[in-house]
Amino acid sequence: MDFDLSPEQQMIKKNVADFMRKEVGPLAEQIDREDKFPDSIWQKMGDLGFLGLGIPEEYGGSGYDLTATVLATEQIARVCPALALSYGAHLNLCTHNIYRNATEEQRRKYLPSLCSGEWYGCMGLTEPDAGSDAVGIQTTADPDGDDFILNGGKIFITNAPVMNVAMVYAKTDMERKARGITAFIIERDFDGLIIPPKMEKIGNKGSPTGELVFSNCRVPRSQVLGDVNNGIHIMMTGLDLERAVVAAMALGIGEAALELAIKYSKKRKQFGSPIGDFQLIKAKLADMYVEMEAARCLTYKAAVLADKASSGGKGTDVHKLAAAAVLFAGESASRAVNQSLQIHGGYGYTLDYPINRFYRDAKLYEIGAGTSEIRRLLIGAELLQRGMGDL
Repeated sequence: MDFDLSPEQQMIKKNVADFMRKEVGPLAEQIDREDKFPDSIWQKMGDLGFLGLGIPEEYGGSGYDLTATVLATEQIARVCPALALSYGAHLNLCTHNIYRNATEEQRRKYLPSLCSGEWYGCMGLTEPDAGSDAVGIQTTADPDGDDFILNGGKIFITNAPVMNVAMVYAKTDMERKARGITAFIIERDFDGLIIPPKMEKIGNKGSPTGELVFSNCRVPRSQVLGDVNNGIHIMMTGLDLERAVVAAMALGIGEAALELAIKYSKKRKQFGSPIGDFQLIKAKLADMYVEMEAARCLTYKAAVLADKASSGGKGTDVHKLAAAAVLFAGESASRAVNQSLQIHGGYGYTLDYPINRFYRDAKLYEIGAGTSEIRRLLIGAELLQRGMGDL
């Protein structure tokens, strides 16, 4: 097995890391406190091609594969997890899904502006009564001539308050349950779409989270993504890709927590010595490092296998591997930020040290994109059905 990144992947990783350190790093605390990141940052990301990773150049993208997206997401999360969250929702949940499932006309209409940074994208799936039970959505889309009329609402939607384009799931046939779901491309100015003010969160401040409310929202039939009643296919084929990207967000947070802990351990003195000289501190740092390296291996492997599976590859066991990656990365990140804050002591509990931000941001990755409990259920079911697979 070759664990080295290709020259192109190394370039992407370095370019994103340099951008985040120079352009976003100095603003990260301000973004958190003001709960808003500057639009200029988003536009710069578009200009540099970051918002078009995984999208062919003919549609305004910059090419490459999912692994490139994972590498970029990891580097963004190491500096500003909130920006990584909005980035993943825009690129992976919205733009990638449109590219994979859209008609040629839809691709040319939406992808260039999404890749350039002119537009924000999001994906609407979760509802007040449909979280872990994603296929239990109750938003309806009833045919009316050449249109569909949508009624219902989506909640906890990253980028909803600022979105220009949303990929939304709705029931077009309630009796068929999961087989009666259809995906739609929704534009902000559609009549009947209501976007309430953003929700207040304890972490990931700067990434706007909100609702999409549909009140007799008229959507042209041309906005159907894929086929009517085939939304479950779009949903399920995108989950493994999503889990790899979300794992990269958690990975970046954990790496940042370790980096901050190392820096503080060298600087902080007690009993006449840097606390990094103490055995218990060294043990904490070692545990954090081991877990983050393991999380990196799982995350990168999940990205490679998800890429193969999306291209028609077989026998990759990607479902349980992707779930394992996001499960382990999410929980490892939570442990890392907890230990890093412990190393920081009382200073870590203040708002003056950046570890507080990563501490608040990390918890989402045991909840969002499927809870840790659901991930365990999925892995267990896959093991019972398919066995261990290739190791």
